[in-house]
Amino acid sequence: MQATFIVLLPVSVIVLFIGGMMGVMSILARAHRLLLATGLLLLSGTVITLTGICVYVAYSAAVFQEAVCKSGRKILEDIDIYFGWSLAFAAISFITELITAITFLLTSARLGQLMRQDQDRCLEE
Repeated sequence: MQATFIVLLPVSVIVLFIGGMMGVMSILARAHRLLLATGLLLLSGTVITLTGICVYVAYSAAVFQEAVCKSGRKILEDIDIYFGWSLAFAAISFITELITAITFLLTSARLGQLMRQDQDRCLEE
């Protein structure tokens, strides 16, 4: 389980970096399909981030339970696990990634509508 979140979180960062580069290019080019691809890529990055967070929390709980079982003491059961700022920043990251992906998908849909309207105008003239 440890290898899973060690791989997932850096992959998430790489996907977000590539998505950011694609996003800048797609906005500058006003390319409908590239905007759609960027939104879908960022949405997949969001899923990867959420999966990494869930695996990290589950791994931490499993390691703590193993430590309790190995120690054989009841003292460790009174200890609470707090993730601190790292989990808060990961949650904020997930939310902002999701908002960005939805924004790109909505922008792609709106640009597609505008392009169809322009084509319809050209055909009428």
